[in-house]
Amino acid sequence: MDVTQQINRQMIVSGGGSSRPEYYSVNRSLDRSKGSNSLINAESQLITALPHASNYKDSVGLFGAENIFIKVELNVRNVQAKEDTIITINDYTECIITEDKASNVYWDEAERDYTLDLFIENEYEPAQFINELTILPRSLVKVDLNNLKTGNKYIDAWFDVRLYQKNREEHPYDIMYVPYNSYFYIGFHARNTKRLPYNVSMTVDGLYSEYTLPPAEKRYLVS
Repeated sequence: MDVTQQINRQMIVSGGGSSRPEYYSVNRSLDRSKGSNSLINAESQLITALPHASNYKDSVGLFGAENIFIKVELNVRNVQAKEDTIITINDYTECIITEDKASNVYWDEAERDYTLDLFIENEYEPAQFINELTILPRSLVKVDLNNLKTGNKYIDAWFDVRLYQKNREEHPYDIMYVPYNSYFYIGFHARNTKRLPYNVSMTVDGLYSEYTLPPAEKRYLVS
């Protein structure tokens, strides 16, 4: 028996034959909706350089996925450190090297020759210039999630965006400090049966150390 016509008719009735997400599946089947609607099959986003900024604009709910998740993977290789970042290693504080000759009139400009500074001189060991993240104690990056909203309070009241830790537990804040080679999740949630547009930004910057975070900031720290 040829059941092709019946299958096609059923597809049209259920909305499965349409390419428009808002007409997907009136029987609430989400198998053809766009987006990743669980933490297990979250869409992946890779970040290799900092600072980084992302903006997410889309819609969620009403015949589309009611939950969309993004897995943000950190594989940082290049960091532009913030000027106010102070890191102490083995009781030595980092120095700031500048080419500004007029910054201090009482000091002569230093000349750096890496080929000559090889031996101990006047009890001073040769300086080591290292730009490796791995030498820093517990190197961290800061994640800042911001719901920019749409300007419509009736829509914005029913949309929610959250950060999730690598163990898939919800993070209670919109700021999070994570290791530079770790990962985390962002969850976009529709809290109503309407189709809800959203506008969300995320910034990731560094470089930070767990041991130099102010006490008030340590509540945002995750493993």
